[in-house]
Amino acid sequence: MSAVTESSPAPSRSGRPALTIGGLVVDPPVVLAPMAGVTDAPFRTLCRRYGAGLYVSEMVLAQALVHRNPKSDHMVSFAEGETPRSVQLYGTSPDVVGAAVRRLVDADRVDHVDLNFGCPVPKVTRLGGGAALPARPRLLAAIVAAAVAAAGRVPVTVKLRIGIDDEHHTAVAAGLAAQDNGASAVLLHARTAEQRYAGSADWSAIAELKAAVRHVPVLGNGDIWEAHDAVRMLAETGCDGVVVGRGCLGRPWLFGDLADALAGRPVRPAPTLGEMRDVLAEHGRLLAAWHGERHGMLQLRKHCGWYLTGYPVGAAMRRDLGLVSSLAELDDHLARLDPTLTLVAGGERFARGHTDGPRRVVLPQGWLDDPDSMVGPDPASDLLVSGG
Repeated sequence: MSAVTESSPAPSRSGRPALTIGGLVVDPPVVLAPMAGVTDAPFRTLCRRYGAGLYVSEMVLAQALVHRNPKSDHMVSFAEGETPRSVQLYGTSPDVVGAAVRRLVDADRVDHVDLNFGCPVPKVTRLGGGAALPARPRLLAAIVAAAVAAAGRVPVTVKLRIGIDDEHHTAVAAGLAAQDNGASAVLLHARTAEQRYAGSADWSAIAELKAAVRHVPVLGNGDIWEAHDAVRMLAETGCDGVVVGRGCLGRPWLFGDLADALAGRPVRPAPTLGEMRDVLAEHGRLLAAWHGERHGMLQLRKHCGWYLTGYPVGAAMRRDLGLVSSLAELDDHLARLDPTLTLVAGGERFARGHTDGPRRVVLPQGWLDDPDSMVGPDPASDLLVSGG
């Protein structure tokens, strides 16, 4: 990816106009979705080795950054040479979000800011944040405007869901408010907050948002499990780019597959177990270097399950890697794998990550009574722990 200042579309590797987000060219038009406990610097480093794109941090609470919470400060750290530096923020107060963005920009710690208006987690929505906030579009507009003003030349984007539930769709109104207040792009996870991660993503909602939001790019998210899904989403919805979440868990090479498919090149076969093993070992080393070996191995445990998904390795190996506690132990377990084994048919589409839902969305009392209200929760009530 390269940074540009031209307003006209740049050429892309695929022949279509390249996706531009503010002054950033995203080619291929692929974004790594922020995922709590997943999209840290080691995972982003591994993914970008396979293909260019925009790789976003875990969600960070604006209030925590303003208060200089050490954990949150570490989450907005980047690997050496990592560019562009992309941070997702969550907040419910224009003043607090603006202050957090200003702190990052003034310290030259960020090249792109994404605002989370799509998180369905109860501890977020019960404070009026995440997917709850678009139900008050004037408040959303004020938060976006504050972030854009503080960001200066750094582009600000917003991440949405279709709405709270089937009775309260908010994406189009929120997308227009974001566009009109200076956002450089709008990203839509094509599920409601109530749906969470259950069922199929409704790509028609992406097409609807694209038809309404005409002046900034619209990106689609939901059910990108294989590279051809991205090609199909672009064709069916007219969206300008794709956002990849659970499909890349345990499969950082998916970004290489996406680069090939979007450029019209053949997509490589799924890696053998031996090839996967090497990637998993490297992921472990990156996590140990970034978090320290003990904490890095705790983080790796969930990744091990995702890497093994679709490979016929047996329950004992899954259990052993799910309890790994050191790099030496990781190497010992991986040495027992048969490197010639291949992914079972259809293994690319096996569920990874969250699968829960539907679930009633927890909202502040009376939150839906006055959509025009500019009153949000007391910023001091925001949690001071980032990560979703």
